[in-house]
Amino acid sequence: MRANYTLNGRYRIIRSLGEGGMANVYLAHDLILDRDVSVKLLRLDLRDDPKTIKRFQREGLAATELVHPNIVSVYDVGEENGMQYLVMEYVKGMDLKEYIKKNFPIPYQEVINIMEQVLSAVKVAHDHNIIHRDLKPQNILMDENGVAKITDFGIAVALSQNSLTQTNTVLGSVHYLSPEQARGGMATKKSDIYSLGIILYEMLTGTVPFKGETAVSIAIKHFQSEIPSVRDFDPRIPQALENVVLQATSKRPEDRYANVKNMADDLETSLSPRRASEPKFVPDHHSDNGETKVLDKAALQSELAAHEADETDENGVKVAKPKKKKRHHRKRWWAALIGLILLLIAGTVLAFWMGRPKYVSVPDVTGMTETAAKTKLSAKNLTVNKVTHKNSRQIRKGRVISTDPKAKKSVETQSNVMLTLSSGPKLIKIGNYVGQSYTRAASILRAKGVTVKRQNQTSNDITVGTVMAQSTTAGTRIDPDSTTVTFTVSAGQRQLTLANLVGKTKSQIQSYASKESLNVSFNYRYASAKKDKATSQSPAAGSLVTEGTTIVVTLSRGPKPTKPKIDEFSVTVDIPFEASSESSSSSSDDSSSDSSSDSSSASSDDSANVVQIYLRDQDHNYRSVYKQLTIAQDTQVSLPFAVESGKSGGYKIVRDGKVILSDNNVTKNSH
Repeated sequence: MRANYTLNGRYRIIRSLGEGGMANVYLAHDLILDRDVSVKLLRLDLRDDPKTIKRFQREGLAATELVHPNIVSVYDVGEENGMQYLVMEYVKGMDLKEYIKKNFPIPYQEVINIMEQVLSAVKVAHDHNIIHRDLKPQNILMDENGVAKITDFGIAVALSQNSLTQTNTVLGSVHYLSPEQARGGMATKKSDIYSLGIILYEMLTGTVPFKGETAVSIAIKHFQSEIPSVRDFDPRIPQALENVVLQATSKRPEDRYANVKNMADDLETSLSPRRASEPKFVPDHHSDNGETKVLDKAALQSELAAHEADETDENGVKVAKPKKKKRHHRKRWWAALIGLILLLIAGTVLAFWMGRPKYVSVPDVTGMTETAAKTKLSAKNLTVNKVTHKNSRQIRKGRVISTDPKAKKSVETQSNVMLTLSSGPKLIKIGNYVGQSYTRAASILRAKGVTVKRQNQTSNDITVGTVMAQSTTAGTRIDPDSTTVTFTVSAGQRQLTLANLVGKTKSQIQSYASKESLNVSFNYRYASAKKDKATSQSPAAGSLVTEGTTIVVTLSRGPKPTKPKIDEFSVTVDIPFEASSESSSSSSDDSSSDSSSDSSSASSDDSANVVQIYLRDQDHNYRSVYKQLTIAQDTQVSLPFAVESGKSGGYKIVRDGKVILSDNNVTKNSH
């Protein structure tokens, strides 16, 4: 099939994806639904076989009924110019065979997860009475998200009659062939279970159990040789997991799982610690298993002829059997009496035997749901009379932890059994620890087995070491072994190391103070340094200070002039505090409602006044702020002035953008 050929006017062929024993597979694009699909075309050498074509079409149509996330969907079945084709879902990824080679060794839990997906899909097929007959890793696709999807439900049946003869095309299939199929018998649902067991074997060991030079030699091993032990390959594999392989690949179909659901249920609990001491699975073989046997007709006729020869002479004339001598009448009487006594004894023994209690072994229902456990116990003529619950970290909630009597114990039929179900892990209730000491809160939770972590956060209002927030909401019930509670704890006011401000300009110092939430006050001195450059600071550089600390910086006025004379003096100004109406109402509401310290602090911050002071003298002008203060009450400040003799200075005090105090005629003698 060439690229760009459009099949049935709808499916445009893009490229080949591979060739199989019965069909060639192509990637195509559905021009109507605008999606990529896989197209399987029946091989040329099979297109002249009416039976193969009929089965291909019939089973392809049957596969369209299988809707399951782990089955490759069949969208369309058709024919064009004698070409039989199936249109299927395109799975981008690789087949399980390639996946095993690429990822081996595969973790046991991942093996179980993949197998459970495959078993779920096969169960749906079996529920629709569709038997795959050719389950193998090459027919299981793994998409990019790790989802397994089974394909070739419609092709496997048509292949069944050719699987051993087309050695060049379907040789891979014989590695997963059940013994009954290898003998030429009809495949059943249990044949699929055998193939699933071989697939599980390969996922655990990375190889198939039987190899040979020809397909026939491999097929013979399937019904003659025992499956090699996966634990011989990897002793770490739990015995319970190997038992799944052994039971699924039993030679006799009746020794395998009754259905794929039973296999899935057994596989699900195979890694459970409760099955760690499970014995190795051994099929229940007997020399005479009660099956009806067909006698050889020739042997039977030979036996009859020999019997007749005993009743004729050498000339073929029948010889009359010698008559038995009549026994004495008394002897016959004694024989009858002895027979009667023996009959009475036999009857007594039989009555005792029939009346004796019957015993059964309590089945292991660990890990099952209550309903499933009751069903399994009922099948053994046992009754559940009581159900209790117990916390368990190993057994999932709602599943059986144990039975009383214990599993495998021999008890009389119709006995009562008590089930203990898991309530899941024991949960604890988280309290509200906000506002409490971190040390106390952490001790309480750690005593209950909870992992506690701490993260610090600075705060101007919350006491150091106090819990400010918690990651788990109060009242939540948690599993202490799997949950971590993180507390946000107050570290007090933020501290910082004071930078070296000497040599910085006034604007640079103000920018630094604003960024680090510091207050700054400036002094001025004549100095050789350039005007407005800092000559000293207090506290000194490198000191550890907290947010809100006031630092005093001395700025240079430049070299001291000889003329004119400069008058230096200070003016004291009282700045009134003004409480806003909103702050007042908020404050009264807070006090009346007994609010927390957080809200009180917030109210205090909201009622503060931010005040800017502007000076006009020898060193300042109204274009820049001389000083900014945050006040919560009436505050008195001292303003330094340097004014040429005979001239005046001035000041303006601004609050919320409005000038509240000003004086433009400040002299040395006016204050």
